[in-house]
Amino acid sequence: MALSYVSNHPDSPWNVYLMQVDRVVPYLGKLSRWAETLKRPKRTLIVDIPIEMDDGTIGHFEGFRSQHSLTRGPGKGGVRYHPDVTLEEVMALAAWMTIKNAAVALPYGGAKGGIRVDPKKLSQKELEKMTRRYTSEIGIIIGPQQDIPAPDVNTNAQIMAWMMDTYSMNVGATATGVVTGKPIHLGGSLGRVKATGRGVFVTGREAARRLGLKLDGAKVAVQGLGNVGGSAAELFGQAGGKVVAAQDHTGSIFNANGFDLSELMPHVKATGGVGGFKGAEPMDDEAFWDVSCDILIPAALEGQITADRAKRIKAKLVLEGANGPTNPAADDILADRGVLVVPDVICNAGGVTVSYFEWVQDFSSFFWSEDEINVRLDKIMVDALKKIWDTADRHKITLRTATFAVACERILMAREERGLYP
Repeated sequence: MALSYVSNHPDSPWNVYLMQVDRVVPYLGKLSRWAETLKRPKRTLIVDIPIEMDDGTIGHFEGFRSQHSLTRGPGKGGVRYHPDVTLEEVMALAAWMTIKNAAVALPYGGAKGGIRVDPKKLSQKELEKMTRRYTSEIGIIIGPQQDIPAPDVNTNAQIMAWMMDTYSMNVGATATGVVTGKPIHLGGSLGRVKATGRGVFVTGREAARRLGLKLDGAKVAVQGLGNVGGSAAELFGQAGGKVVAAQDHTGSIFNANGFDLSELMPHVKATGGVGGFKGAEPMDDEAFWDVSCDILIPAALEGQITADRAKRIKAKLVLEGANGPTNPAADDILADRGVLVVPDVICNAGGVTVSYFEWVQDFSSFFWSEDEINVRLDKIMVDALKKIWDTADRHKITLRTATFAVACERILMAREERGLYP
């Protein structure tokens, strides 16, 4: 039976996830009897967040924390601040975290959180108040061995520092392991900020090698120039690629000869987006999907590659830096057209992998160098992608279905071995 509190729209995040699960069931064998457990979040919390605003009024914000699965370990997943955050979106993101963590064999389940707010409209003081109250409200279900939040859309190391401090004050002891993505001097890990983008690059490098696509001279288009898209763009640039198109909430830009990233990235940091960058020509937002390129990196929000856009994309390789950027119908169109998609649940798993490293380092109070972090990250990503690719070749299925097959087998095997309580 379907959950009563989710949308019926086929392209809603939760329904997209359900369709992805349905596609993998035929490859689960005897474990398919447990498949229904993948379609239901274990626990979801909706909280009211009242704070006193700077003008003396009382503001109320709606917050969420969803734990999709804790079968393989504590919940793990980010917290996003965005005016369009919904319960259903958070549930889907938590479910994708379950798949992602299992795909790279991390000892975590999946979780996600969010507050429906435009953080740009809050002062720093109001942002801190809201973060601390949200942390207190969800404190009953988070913890270093229960559920570990991390940064996501519009959240950062400072937000994580406030969350860690609030949780620590409430439990009466400094608990650095309750969140990841913290400042380095508060137990954060070197390499964490660029880890997701690095994972996109590593999986893209391996996929390009399989395709016979040389990165030197490859044309790259990136949607979203934040930590993920920006870091990936810089790494592809260092490998000889040319970033010829970029898009974010401030606009879309194009330069057939490639951007000077040493100028573009400081512009993005200073102005908040790509709009107005003088080293490129502005273009219509929808025209971004028509750009001739070798590699397309959607690294913004979910649901960006629709069926219509999938018919127009000219890239040979799509690297999903964002979570859920491609609708199922679009996925099928890209597959039929021979466009290789490296799915989010493996492509952007670099961030949670280094979050795992941070969590481990916090428990041991022993920290690794950035070179050690990057070497460990590269190995985990390459090994995970190889297993997924072998599964795809064996069953003649897409990389997305293969990733779900590998991940769901691990999740449901753990579910079967643990059994049901009571």
